[in-house]
Amino acid sequence: MIDVIDLKKNYGQLEVLKGITTTIKEGEKVAIIGPSGSGKSTFLRCLNCMEDPSSGSIIFQGVDIADMRVNINIHRRHMGMVFQQFNLFNNKTVIGNIMLAPVHIALQDLSMKKIKNFFIRIGNVFLKNKKPLYEINTNKAKIIEEARENAMRLLKRIGLEDKADVYPSTLSGGQKQRIAIIRALAMNPKVMLFDEPTSALDPEMVGEVLDLIKQLADEGMTMVIVTHEMGFAREVATRVLFMDEGRIVEENTPEEIFFRPQNPRTQEFLSKVL
Repeated sequence: MIDVIDLKKNYGQLEVLKGITTTIKEGEKVAIIGPSGSGKSTFLRCLNCMEDPSSGSIIFQGVDIADMRVNINIHRRHMGMVFQQFNLFNNKTVIGNIMLAPVHIALQDLSMKKIKNFFIRIGNVFLKNKKPLYEINTNKAKIIEEARENAMRLLKRIGLEDKADVYPSTLSGGQKQRIAIIRALAMNPKVMLFDEPTSALDPEMVGEVLDLIKQLADEGMTMVIVTHEMGFAREVATRVLFMDEGRIVEENTPEEIFFRPQNPRTQEFLSKVL
């Protein structure tokens, strides 16, 4: 699904990523672990092109999205991103946050559909007695209605449908992060990227967020998760990457990484955190 080839990221003279090469297959759950400052979050942000790579390639569904000539917004629709600090809009209600991106994109597409309908009508004039082409039947009101129905369905999934019309400032940290996750899901992404999704939460709220991520994993969602939760990585991941100083030092199954690490740096790190 995603092929990363010799990915590098510099900030001036500072090399943050020093040639990352890996493949994320459809259905995989890839956990990225490592010390602070090792480049984990930068790598994740490069995958979504929130950071422009300095060099290298990121092939997503056959397209190099690291190529500046590519319209990244089209491909970013298929990547859900969940941040440490939730990034909810405090001036919008919960349901407004969830509906925002789907409605915005659907309205952008609506103008193209109107153009297509124009040519369909012209085509039907020339078809005469043949089977007619059917116009694309949608409008702004229908788009908003469908987005609201989908948002409510997602809120019911996490038991927060009663919070639809409240503002994020009234929610707990765990509730905010679960809303952030289903906001990403509202776009029907093909892959979910999580940047330390529990690091800003009180310990008692961590479990409810991890449970939702586990549910998505069990349903087959492709995931890349930067995390400090070693137990979670061991339980959920199908593959673990250990990063240090801008490089993937070791990658393997959770069983091998956590119980039989081969690289001395991996061994040293795990001895301190487990």
